[in-house]
Amino acid sequence: MRSTALSAALLLGGGALLALPGTPTRATAQTPAVARADSAPDDVQAMVARLDLERYKATIKGLTQFGDRRQGTDRNRAAIDWIEAQLKASGCTNTERLTYDYSPPTPTPRPAAPAGTDATPRPRPATQIASGGGRMRGVRARTGVNNDSLRQPDARLRALNAQPSTPGPRQEVWCTKIGTTRPDEMYIVGAHMDGIGWGEAANDDASGSALVMELARVFSSPDVQTERSIRFVLWNNEETGLNGARAYIAQRQAMQGKESPAGSGRYPEPKWLGMIQHDMMMFDHGMPRADGTLAAEQRPEADVNIEFQVASKFAAESQALAWALQRANEKFATDYPASVGSHMTNTDSAPFQDIIPAISLRENERGTQVGSGWDPHWHQPTDLFSTFTDKDFRLGLNAAQTTLGGLGQLTGATLRK
Repeated sequence: MRSTALSAALLLGGGALLALPGTPTRATAQTPAVARADSAPDDVQAMVARLDLERYKATIKGLTQFGDRRQGTDRNRAAIDWIEAQLKASGCTNTERLTYDYSPPTPTPRPAAPAGTDATPRPRPATQIASGGGRMRGVRARTGVNNDSLRQPDARLRALNAQPSTPGPRQEVWCTKIGTTRPDEMYIVGAHMDGIGWGEAANDDASGSALVMELARVFSSPDVQTERSIRFVLWNNEETGLNGARAYIAQRQAMQGKESPAGSGRYPEPKWLGMIQHDMMMFDHGMPRADGTLAAEQRPEADVNIEFQVASKFAAESQALAWALQRANEKFATDYPASVGSHMTNTDSAPFQDIIPAISLRENERGTQVGSGWDPHWHQPTDLFSTFTDKDFRLGLNAAQTTLGGLGQLTGATLRK
C-alpha cells in the first residue's frame, strides 16, 4: 500500500548511492545525507535501550497540560517555556530561541449572496489532497479542522483553549549536541509543538515533540559523544503554514559552517547534513471501513512511515537518508517495522527539501492516508492524551528508536567507557 519510490537512488550498505537506469542524480558516492562515521553498534543499541515508554508518555502528558498550544497565545508561550526547562533539565543546556514575526493577512470577507439566491454554506469536500501527496485510493472519511469550541465537551479544556491567536512576535526553542571531531556539521531533528482543533494536540504533535525531547535527553547523557552535531528543534507555527521552519531557514541558512569567533572551534550554525521531522506518530488503525468508522485497536500491521519527497531537488539524497533510517528500524526498533514512501508533504521538513536531504517520520502517509481520514482525531477535540492506548504510544516509541538508532550511526555516537 505504501509506495517505495524507485525513481531516485538506492543506498548500498557501504554508503554509496546506486542510481537506477534513466534516473538523474546529483549524489556522489559519499553524500552528506548519509555521511558515515565510526560508531560502535553495541553503544548505539545501549543508547536506544535508554528510551522508555513511560518517559515518552509522561512527556506527551506534560505537553497536553497546555491544551492545543495554538500559536500566538499565552498557552503556546507557556509551553515553549516548559519545553526549554525540560531540555535543560535533561542535560541539553545550551538552549536557544529564534524570534520572528507572524502577521497573517486579514481574511477577506465573503461577499453577500445576491437577493433571491440560496446563501446556505456548502459543505467542504471530504478530503483535499496535499501538494505532492500522491493519489488517493480506497475508502475515504471526512476530514477537516474543528473550529467550534462547543464540540469540546470538557469545560475545563474549552476554557484553557479559549484565548484566540493574535499577530505579533513568535518564538521557538532548540538545543544542540555538539560533535567532538566534526562540530561544523549537523543533522536537524524536529517536531512542531503548536496545535489546533480544541483538543490537547496529543498526537498532532505532542507525540513528535516528546520524541524529539526524548532524543535530546539520551544524546545529552554525560557518557554519550557524537562526532557530528545534532540540533533538536521544536518548531512553532507549523499549523499556519510551516512558518517557524521557514523563519529558521531565512535567518540561519547563510550562517552555515562559519566559525565564530574565528579560531574558536565554535559554529553557531553548523553545515546542514539532513533534516528529520516527526509529525503525528501514534495512530495507525488502518483504512476507514465502508461506513467511515475505524478499528478501535492499533492494527497488527502498523508501521512507522518514513517519507521523502520524490519531486524535490534532493530526492536521491533524501531517499538515501530514508533508507538509512529504515535499516536502523530493522536493527533497533522493538515492535513495529518501517516503510519508505515518496510523498512527504505538509510538515516542517518541506521547506528544507530543496536545500538539503529531508525526510519525515509519521504514523501514516500524510497526503494519501491522513488526508483520507485514517486518523479521525486529526485537528479534532478528540486529540487527547486519554484517547490513545499503550499500543498507540508504543508506535511513537518505535519511531524514536528508529531515529535514535539511525542518528547514532550517522553521527558516530559512542559511549565513554
